[in-house]
Amino acid sequence: MLHENNTIEEVKNEVLYHVAKAAFEGNLDKIEATLPYEILPGNKPSFRCCVYKEREVVRERIMLAKNINPSDGEPCRNTVQIIPAACENCPITRFTVTDNCQKCMSKKCMQACRFGAISMTREKAYIDPDKCKECGQCYTACPYNAIVDIMRPCRRACPVDAIQAGEDGRVRIDDEKCIRCGSCISKCPFGAISDSSRMLEVIDYIKSDKPVYALVAPAAEGQFGVDITMESIRNGAKKLGFKDMVDVAIGADFVSDSEAKEWADAYNEGKKMTTSCCPAFVHLIRRHFPELVDHISTTISPMAATARLVKAMNPDAICVFIGPCIAKKSEAGQDQNHPGENAELVLTFEEFQAMLHAKGVKLEPCALEEEQHGSIHGKGFSNSGGVTKAVKHALMEQGLNASVNVRQCNGAAECRKALMLLKAGKLPEDFIEGMACEGGCVAGPGSVQEERAFKKEREKQLQKADDRLVTDTVSEYSEYSFSMHRSKKTE
Repeated sequence: MLHENNTIEEVKNEVLYHVAKAAFEGNLDKIEATLPYEILPGNKPSFRCCVYKEREVVRERIMLAKNINPSDGEPCRNTVQIIPAACENCPITRFTVTDNCQKCMSKKCMQACRFGAISMTREKAYIDPDKCKECGQCYTACPYNAIVDIMRPCRRACPVDAIQAGEDGRVRIDDEKCIRCGSCISKCPFGAISDSSRMLEVIDYIKSDKPVYALVAPAAEGQFGVDITMESIRNGAKKLGFKDMVDVAIGADFVSDSEAKEWADAYNEGKKMTTSCCPAFVHLIRRHFPELVDHISTTISPMAATARLVKAMNPDAICVFIGPCIAKKSEAGQDQNHPGENAELVLTFEEFQAMLHAKGVKLEPCALEEEQHGSIHGKGFSNSGGVTKAVKHALMEQGLNASVNVRQCNGAAECRKALMLLKAGKLPEDFIEGMACEGGCVAGPGSVQEERAFKKEREKQLQKADDRLVTDTVSEYSEYSFSMHRSKKTE
């Protein structure tokens, strides 16, 4: 049952848990009608203006958990969705004059405004919202800091200006601009933006007779607790119904090996390139810098590489990626004309944890497995700068030039700056490592706890991991044949 001290994450996890439990038990039919009353009984509101609005928020969250758009009742096209009932219509006027205004004679705010939006009233300056273009010149010019910037948190968080206010005051997302990074989800203080889920499809696969494999991101190290290792997660996944679990660090090793060759060739040709493992970064290029598409590495992501390896060993396998990334949901199964090129579905750590809870499965402490699936370099892919370290190590092992100059972009803002330089022909570095989340995948919006809460413990786990060479890990599976490059028809 929910109460006034619940956080956004707790409300979301409660809904995911109940939906997963109902799916496993085959009781989904009436959940939208019954669950809001079950977890919000009585007439007293807990965290909104009234209990009726709270129940509507829960109902719309249930729809998202079933991959249904709350706004139109259709299957979600974009992973990132607005929860209409939760949006609090934050102030739309971005720049506002406060009582700090002294109505000074210099009138620097009026002089700075090029649109005639500022006038002087009897008591202080006034900004006409109909004329204001939100350029911020008045905000910068005011000597008393009397003008405040109150842009909506979701809009401020979006690196590509994909969020706008609709006529009713609620925000809307431009699907053509959105890069699925999930930054707005993390920053909205009302939980009015969330990710849609394919969890029910995963549960259907698990309940079928098909072999379903869990592909777990390296960012899972330390995510579920100090003593929870990858072997712990493997055991939990099997109890949940997965046939087996594979550490995606092995896919990262394949990517390092392939990308090292690609980087070396590009360097010799004088061509600048970008990484391709972060789907939000790739979306950023394709949607906002289309002229740079040819600079994207053709090497597939670690998720896709791991899926291809599993399917090479077991052609009937269904692959489900489990990680902290929301953008991965748009990458999975995106090319229906080329089945087997990627994982079919994606779960966030939040969704995976809800499924474990629904089945009564508890992750137990377990010793580090004797044989790691991937190297320490592959495991480092989930940290900002980790791809560069892994590829440089692979270059060294292959006897190639490892002194290439790489610009490591930590977060979408840095990615945009680097791409603008590349577009203008002024990028001094040879390659761009792009990570849309600050800190890397370990800071993804689908995590169950913040990076800083488990960073030290994660580093301890990684130090214990097998420090094999990247090329050694790849060579172990040389008998299996599959391409490490993406189809030209796959975005």
